[in-house]
Parts: sequence; structure tokens; C-alpha cells
Amino acid sequence: MENQGHTFLCISNYFKGNAFLVSLKKQGNQVFLVTSEKLKDSPWAYEYIDEVFYMPGQDLDWDLDLLLKGVGGLMKDHKIDSIVALDDYDVEKATFLRENLRIPGMGQTTGRYFRDKLAMRIKAQDAGINVPPFSPLFNDEDINQYADHVKAPWVLKPRSEASAHGIIKVHNKEDLWKHIHELGDNRLHYLVEQFKPGDVYHADGLILEGKSLFLTVSKYLTTPMEISQGGGIFRSANLEYGSEDEQAIKKANKAIMKAFGLKSGASHTEFIKCHEDGKIYFLETSSRVGGAHLAEMVEAATQINLWAEWAKIEDALVKGKDYKLPKSSKHYAGIVLTLSKYQHPDLSSFDDPEIYFRVPLDYHAGLIVRSKSRDRVLELLDNYAERLTKDYSTTAAAPEVKKFH
Repeated sequence: MENQGHTFLCISNYFKGNAFLVSLKKQGNQVFLVTSEKLKDSPWAYEYIDEVFYMPGQDLDWDLDLLLKGVGGLMKDHKIDSIVALDDYDVEKATFLRENLRIPGMGQTTGRYFRDKLAMRIKAQDAGINVPPFSPLFNDEDINQYADHVKAPWVLKPRSEASAHGIIKVHNKEDLWKHIHELGDNRLHYLVEQFKPGDVYHADGLILEGKSLFLTVSKYLTTPMEISQGGGIFRSANLEYGSEDEQAIKKANKAIMKAFGLKSGASHTEFIKCHEDGKIYFLETSSRVGGAHLAEMVEAATQINLWAEWAKIEDALVKGKDYKLPKSSKHYAGIVLTLSKYQHPDLSSFDDPEIYFRVPLDYHAGLIVRSKSRDRVLELLDNYAERLTKDYSTTAAAPEVKKFH
């Protein structure tokens, strides 16, 4: 009886997570999706979704009261067993629904640790985890104390934006106050943090009942902030297995998951290894699968599909059954990705046997490569980055951040 199908409500403001939806359905469950009406024409895996519900607008345009009433109406005929947020921007919506409808899972307090960068830093610092010196922007005296005692440069960061969106780099106290004044009342939604030059890593994993089941560590060869600030070619590759950096990041990630209270699911966490002191510093985390096709890169290296296995974990939790991670491999993989000046770029000239995946997005040119040799992966990424820059790459101004969670 316990292993019969259950009902899952999935929320996504962006087109992602088809592998999650497919995997859930294959476990014999009823799957509902709530998404933006702007995504009606996206190629969702409709044959694996029982019904799709569309909300007006996108992300912050959603009316949470309307969402709650809609889900409440759905519950008249369907007992919802689990609510899953597929994207960063959906975490608050899912925690809001769970709290109001008393559905098990992450609540609003824990959810803030995976969305609010200020809450993340305070929690990590309280747990004894290294974080770059930071300050909220609530109190003028605190800001002046910070600027007078913490060495510049600094970065102003939106507290709830995903990736590097909206980050402002400043080099002196005068510019810091200039930008704070320009933010006006929105300063409450930002923090200031010391900029620490270094190598940025991401740890992508799966966790069940507080125990890490799987974690792979990769290094951004071009950081998200560099891409956000100046455009260019996004690149990442997984680290050498058993290396000192891999072990250090895994240790730091374990401490973060324990301190933040993530019980089960997927996580994507970023760290920086500072050039000046060699220490590992926590940057941010999220309770979801990494974006920018990092899931496909992880799968290329390990044969673990994070989306599909996350769905199986959620299924096992609801049904009270055991979950076992499939056997993983230890290859090396990397991704190279850029905005393209062509809607459907012809990448047929990239024909090396190591190519594992071609990014299907319009106006993007991207490839994932896979090899037994990490050196070969890095060689291909360097070569492809040069070719993409020359023949395909373009830039687009990031939209201004005007609304805040």
C-alpha cells in the first residue's frame, strides 16, 4: 500500500527540470506542474505531467494569495503529498504553500538559508564556517565601521538574486555610499561583502535524511561574476578526484549542509579559495540542481543524473521506502557556453569524439565534453572557448534588478 502512487506539485518559473518530472511519473506518481503562462510554449514533458497550471507573470509577478487559493482548490479533489521547487526563485513559493497547507518539507525559516544571502552568511558565520567579511545595509554607522575596517574592494550583492545577477563592485568608501544612495529604500535588499580574488568552486550533490549520498566538486574556469560583469565564455570542469581541493570543498560543504539544516534533496553550493591566504570561503548555496547545464556536465563525469535521482529521493521520502544511489563513474567533464549571435548556431565543425552534449538553447552556443583525462577536457575547453569567441559569441546587458524577494 505504501508504495502506491502519490501526488506531487512541482513549481518552476523557468523551463527546467523535465528529467525530474519524467522520473517522478515513472515512479507511478501523479505529477502536477505550476509554471508561468509565459512558458506555455516551452517543450515541457507533457506526456509525463498530469496537468499544468499557469500563473500570470513570472516569479515576483505571481500573486501568492491567488497561488494559494488555486492549490487549495486543487486539493479538494487531490491529496498533495509533496511540493517541490525546481528553481531558486520558487523556494519561497514552495515554503509558503507548505506552511499554509501544512504539507511536510522545508519551511520558510530554513528556506531563507537557501535563498537569502544575508541569512546564509550569518548562519555560516555562527557555525564557524569561513565567510568573506560582510555587513547588512540597515544601519549607517555599521556601514561606516565596516568600510573603515575592512579592506576594499567590496561587492554589493542582492540578497535573493540567483547567480551573479545584480552584483556591483566598488573600490572605495565614496563609491560605496554613492551606490547605496542610488539604491534608495532597496538598500534593505542588499549586503556588502569583501571581494576576495580566488578560484571559485561549485559542489553539486544529493542528500537524504541529513546524509550526503553524492557530491561532485567542480571549478569555474571563468567565474559567474566575470561573465555577469563582462560577458564572455562560461566554463567549468570537475576537479581531480581525491585532490586536496576536492577534499577541502567536500568538508566545507558537509559543514554547510549540517548548519543550514537541509534534510533531503539536491544542493548546489559555491565556495572560493582565496589567492591571498589559501583558505576556503563559503559564498552561497541553494536547495536545487545547478543551472547553466551543470547537471548535464555532472552526468557526463559521473553518470548520475541529478534531476532524476532527486525525483527518486522525493518519491522514496513520500512512500517511506529505501533509496539507493546508482553506481557512479569517475570520468572528467567540462562545459563551455556562451550567448550566440545566431538563434541556432551550427556547431557541426566541433566534432571531437569527446563531445557528450550540445546545448539546445536558442541564441546559445555550448558543448559538454567527457574524457578519462582531465587534461584533455581542459585542452578541449580552451580550444572551444577560443573558437566560440571568434565565430559565435555575443553579449547582452543584464536586466536591471528592480524587484526583490
